[in-house]
Amino acid sequence: MTFFNRRNFLAGAMFLGAGLLAGCHRASVSPSAASVIKIGSLNSMTGDESTFGKSCNSGIRLAAEQQNARGGLLGKKIRIITADSESSPSKAQLAVLSLIDNHHVVAVLGDVASSNTKAAVPRCQKARIPLITPASTNPNILRGDDYCFRTCFTDTTQGKWIARFARHDLHATRAALLVDTKQAYSTGLARVIRAEFTRLGGKILLAPSYQSGDTNFQTQLTQIKAAHPQVVFLPGYYGDVTTILQQARELKITVPFVGGDGWDSQKTLQIGGKAVDGCYFTNHYDPSDPAPRVQKFVKAYEARYHGNVPDAMAVLGYDAANLLFNAIKRAHGTGEPALRNAIATTKNFPGVTGNITINKHRNAIKPGVVIKIEHDKFVVVKHEKP
Repeated sequence: MTFFNRRNFLAGAMFLGAGLLAGCHRASVSPSAASVIKIGSLNSMTGDESTFGKSCNSGIRLAAEQQNARGGLLGKKIRIITADSESSPSKAQLAVLSLIDNHHVVAVLGDVASSNTKAAVPRCQKARIPLITPASTNPNILRGDDYCFRTCFTDTTQGKWIARFARHDLHATRAALLVDTKQAYSTGLARVIRAEFTRLGGKILLAPSYQSGDTNFQTQLTQIKAAHPQVVFLPGYYGDVTTILQQARELKITVPFVGGDGWDSQKTLQIGGKAVDGCYFTNHYDPSDPAPRVQKFVKAYEARYHGNVPDAMAVLGYDAANLLFNAIKRAHGTGEPALRNAIATTKNFPGVTGNITINKHRNAIKPGVVIKIEHDKFVVVKHEKP
């Protein structure tokens, strides 16, 4: 061996030794890391859907706190790491990458909005990190991505409930449809409503559009008023819904508006006021339901969050987190594909929103309710079966 080669050999040996020492240093940190199970909460903590995101995150954290109080999972404590998607698909991509690459979470719970979840799904799929969306109802966001699931009903189910309620319970035959073309939630739900209402013998007279964040809806509402519908379908989010309804009432449009779970927020009552009275929307649960599992959750949430009544996003986050914890137990760990397969084979999980079964399309089969807004309150008027 020449001196040059010997020098290279020694340098290589020193480099290898340093690498081994670095590896040993990382290993010395791992016991503390191994004592926790890190789970990401990808939610809209700021922006247009922030009340949704905050509620969902609160439900997730309550579930984790309760599980940790029972001893954690597999002898480890759960650590929830919240990443703010800022109510934006592009920010959702960055947030979920941070959860995966920087925090090394074993699973992601979120987002609430379908467009944000759709942006995050490919990142989780590529990393083979299970994602469970508690609240994104658009049916197309999970197609082909077998590491991604949802624990809420889909818009295919919800849209049929909305159309059937308008046709059978409100006895409407003529309807208008006002669609937010910026949101996958709204466009997907609108397609189902139109198809089902038409199948039942109803007629969609017109379907003007808007984009979330718009503030003036006079043109669309004037067109709707001129068409004389018996009901207006409004599959949007609460921020726009309240503004639209206020302007509709100013134009003397008195017919009921009917929407989906995107309406569920105390902001709907606080901002909408009398303008939202007499309207309806589908939702995930009834906090006044006397069932023990419902009341136990409501009381625990109110005690933890200063008397706030949990909305649907809170309970959906809670159910999704507990379903994930159950899957980790059944998988005997967080490795893939065992955890992914455990989530996929969930049957009749006893959620607060009802028993949850994950079907072959990784969607949840579960019940729902129809709510009427009446005198500044949400009142359940109908229970819907899966």
